[in-house]
Amino acid sequence: MSDSPHIPLEDFFRKAERTRVAISPQGTRVAFLAPYERRLNVHVQDLASGSVTRVTHATERDIAGFLWANEDRVLFAQDQGGDENYRLYSVGADGEGTLDLTPFENVQCQIVDELEASPNEILFQMNDRDPEHFDVYRLDVTTGEMTMVAANPGNVQSWVTDHDGNLRVAVTTDGVNSALLYRQTEENEFREVARYDFRESASPLDFSFDDPEELIVASSVGRDRSVICRLDLRTGEEGEVLYEHPRVDVSQILVSRVRRKITGVAFEDDRPGWHFFDDERRRLQETVDAALPGTVNQFISWTRDETKYVIGSTSDRSRAVYHVFDTVSGRLTQLFSSAPWLDPEALRPMEPIHFQSRDGLTVHGYLTRPRGHEDQNGPAPLVLLVHGGPWWRDTWGFQPEVQFLANRGYAVLQVNYRGSTGYGRAFWSASFGQWGLAMQDDLTDAVEWAIASGIADRDRVAIYGGSYGGYAALSGLCKTPELYRCGVSFVGVSNLFTWIDAFPPYWRPFLEMVHEMVGHPERDEARFRATSPFFNADKIRVPLFVAQGANDPRVRKEESDQIVQALESRGVPVSYLVKENEGHGFMNEENQFEFYHAMESFLAEHLK
Repeated sequence: MSDSPHIPLEDFFRKAERTRVAISPQGTRVAFLAPYERRLNVHVQDLASGSVTRVTHATERDIAGFLWANEDRVLFAQDQGGDENYRLYSVGADGEGTLDLTPFENVQCQIVDELEASPNEILFQMNDRDPEHFDVYRLDVTTGEMTMVAANPGNVQSWVTDHDGNLRVAVTTDGVNSALLYRQTEENEFREVARYDFRESASPLDFSFDDPEELIVASSVGRDRSVICRLDLRTGEEGEVLYEHPRVDVSQILVSRVRRKITGVAFEDDRPGWHFFDDERRRLQETVDAALPGTVNQFISWTRDETKYVIGSTSDRSRAVYHVFDTVSGRLTQLFSSAPWLDPEALRPMEPIHFQSRDGLTVHGYLTRPRGHEDQNGPAPLVLLVHGGPWWRDTWGFQPEVQFLANRGYAVLQVNYRGSTGYGRAFWSASFGQWGLAMQDDLTDAVEWAIASGIADRDRVAIYGGSYGGYAALSGLCKTPELYRCGVSFVGVSNLFTWIDAFPPYWRPFLEMVHEMVGHPERDEARFRATSPFFNADKIRVPLFVAQGANDPRVRKEESDQIVQALESRGVPVSYLVKENEGHGFMNEENQFEFYHAMESFLAEHLK
């Protein structure tokens, strides 16, 4: 199908050699994830000697994440079989003294504040007292001793600390409306200072360095696109707009704790971008970019004194290469590449694209063409790859499955259909009540655009996605069965009634918002039936491949079981892959290999 050099499937999906690098607070060590018995484990490297110590021993499932608690101790999180009930553990940088800090069953833990000023403590939240709500605790990472700091009254969605680690802001929800609560000290009671309909928000990012009663927020209040601005906690009123992008939402700030200032913002347009308020931070970026041209260079970790940084350099054709940048000496030292076996020259560029939907919206996305099908060199078989969420977005950068499919001769089209985040409130809210309707039409319009543009072969188009993307794949096969030769649904929703009914407890507080955004099972029963693939399975007439994790807490296995049984009863070709030790997506390497091998054969058979 292509004259591109054939790259083994495993090279795209094998575990990174070393990834997710973090430098210790004083800069003597770096920690990173690296494979041990095919599972990502935390390793610690001494920067002076170069010696490496593996400090965790996971063999069933990857370590989900980690951070430096202090110079000598690492905190890490792990769930069981993909159930997303993450427990917290700590271990010495020498691999000794592992502690299970949250030895509770069916409880999810999340970090609230690393408490840099208290090197042996963190703030975290967990839902042990009430499965639907998260309370905040202060935790000693060396002993496991914990003290409740704030009991959730039943409506707090998130908590915010000030620069000293004091819990002073809470965001509440009643399922539709949110409120910003504030207290001057932890001894005071919270009081409401602002209230928002869920369609607009002022999301707290950090306390201001200029005024202890001022927040820096990402706000869409009274405007379409989110901007970075100040919010007075005494009055709840917004003040100075620090930055507004002309095309996309902005919701991320760059901060210097040492110099006590906001140094800039980061955003996602067609490609990642930055805007700097601070000359010193701008010069740092320019220095690194000059030394590492042709890649997006992100400052991903730094020492407490902000003199050493870990830089992660990526592109659309390369996984991360990590460097340490010493600002005192000006030295930039390469640590390692996460995937040295992949040659960027053998991979394909990702092109930003846009088109007009049938009702006049400008829809953005990305196109990756296989070698031999550049420009007007003839249409290629196309895989429409639909992102999940659906309130998420595709971004520019290296994606293993995109490069794998392009290497196998397929054009890959990714679409930020209506509802995708980052393009303003109107574009996002245009998705409300439109699962299987206008959202699906955007995907259909994308395929028609690709065909009309000479990119795609009309007779060889597949639709593939995970989570909401899996729903969209099923929906596409029902709504426009003539458009696709086959489909792949990975942990996809098939029945809107059973999907909502099976929400995990910690999603329950958002149920009213889901009813507004997706629909209500009783009020919108007719629409739910019309747009649930399970009730329209009789319209599917092309082969389908379904994959599912048995422990998925978000899209239960029942969703895949239903659609598979419905198609099998009609004799429609359907392949079904279930993994008992996975959840919402496949994490274990051998399961990823099996899934992509099966998908490769499936697409080759049906797109010929």
